[in-house]
Amino acid sequence: MGKLAKALAGTMLLHLTVAEADETVKSRFTLNGFGTLGVVYSDEEQADFVSNTFAPDGAGYTRTWSPEVDSRLGLQLTASLTPRLTGILQLIAEQRYDENYTPSVEWANLKYDITPDLSVRVGRMVQSSLMVSEYRKVGYATPWVRPPDEVYSLVPVTNFDGIDLSFRSHFDGFTNTLQGAYGRKDASLPDGGTAEVRDVVTLTDTLEWGNATLFASYGRTRLSIDAKNINALFEGYRQFGPEGEAIADRYDVDDKRYEVVAVGTRYDPGDWFVMGELAHSNSQTFIGDSRGWYVTGGYRFGAITPFVTLARVRVDSSTSDPGLSLGGLPPSLAARAGGLNAALNGLLGSVAQQKSVTLGARWDFARNAALKVQYDRLDLDNGSPGVLSNTQPGFEPGGRVDLFSVTLDFVF
Repeated sequence: MGKLAKALAGTMLLHLTVAEADETVKSRFTLNGFGTLGVVYSDEEQADFVSNTFAPDGAGYTRTWSPEVDSRLGLQLTASLTPRLTGILQLIAEQRYDENYTPSVEWANLKYDITPDLSVRVGRMVQSSLMVSEYRKVGYATPWVRPPDEVYSLVPVTNFDGIDLSFRSHFDGFTNTLQGAYGRKDASLPDGGTAEVRDVVTLTDTLEWGNATLFASYGRTRLSIDAKNINALFEGYRQFGPEGEAIADRYDVDDKRYEVVAVGTRYDPGDWFVMGELAHSNSQTFIGDSRGWYVTGGYRFGAITPFVTLARVRVDSSTSDPGLSLGGLPPSLAARAGGLNAALNGLLGSVAQQKSVTLGARWDFARNAALKVQYDRLDLDNGSPGVLSNTQPGFEPGGRVDLFSVTLDFVF
C-alpha cells in the first residue's frame, strides 16, 4: 500500500473512531424536559392562593389572574456513567420565595445498582413522603392541575440532600419497593426567614399488583424556623418569666420533631381510575397536628378525561391558647401580654382547615402535551384562612373561595 493510501486509510480510521466515541458519549447522556404554562383566577380579594408554602404571592389579592402559581419549566440530564452507575441533574425554573425565576437544582445525585433490585443514591433527591412525590411538579404526569393541597401542603419540602437505599422484590405477580432515606434540607421563606430541616428520616413502601398500587410512608425530621415575627413573639413571651418561657417552649419551632404518616392507593385499569391519600402530621409547635385526605376519580373518553376530587384538611390539635395570665399585672404589662396572646392565637388559627370540591378535565390533544381546565371550590373552616396566604387586614377567615385554572402541560 502506498503512502497516500496508508494516510487515507489512517484518516478514515481516525474519523470512524472519533464518530464511534461521539456516538458512545451521546448514548450515555439523555436530556429530557417538562413544563407547565398556566393561569389561575381567584375571587378572594384579600388573600392569595399560592403554589406552595415558599411562594410570596399568587392569585387573588396580588392579581386576580396569576400566571405564577403553576407555571414552571424543568430540564433533566441523565448520565449512564457505567452499567451500574447513573447520574441525574434536574433544574427547575418556577416562582421562588424572592420572586426570582432563576433555575434551581431540584435533583443532583448518583445512583449505584448494587444488584438489579438493590440500589443506593447519594446527593440531592426527591422527598418521597407522598404517593406522587416523584413527579408532583410534572403536571403532565398527573390528572390535576396541581396535587391536592389538603395533603401535599403537609410536606411542602420537595427534596433533600442525603442518601437513600431502595430494595425491590417480586413475588406471585406483586412488586414491592421498600425505600429508606436520611438527610437534611435548608429553605428560604418569603418574609426573609429560613427553615432548617435536619435528620430527615423517611421510610416508604410501594406495593404494585397489576393495575393496583398501595403506598405507605413514615417521615420524621427535626425542624427549625427562623422568622422575624415568630422570633419576636416568643422572645416577648420569655420576658414574662417562667410562665412565658413555658408558652414559648411549647410553641416555638427550634429543633422540634415533625412527623408525617401517609397511606395511599391507586387503581387504573385504563378506561377509568380512582386514587386517594390520607396523611397525618404531628408537631409539638404552633404548627400543631393536621390530618388531610383526598379522593379522585376520572373516566377517559378517548383523549378527554373528566375527573372529580373531594378533599379535606383539619387540625387535630388546639387552635387557641389562654396564654399569659393578665390578672395582677400592671396596666402597661397587661396590655403587652394581651397583645402577645392575641398574636399567638392568630398564629395558631392560621393553620389550614378547609374542604374542597374539584371538577376538572384533561385533553391530550397532542403527543406529549395536554390541556387542563379545573374549578376548585374551597370551603374554609370558621376562623381559618385555609391554604390561602399573604392575608391582608381586610381578610375574613372562613367563607368560600372559587378558583379557576387553565394549564398547558408538556414533556419533551
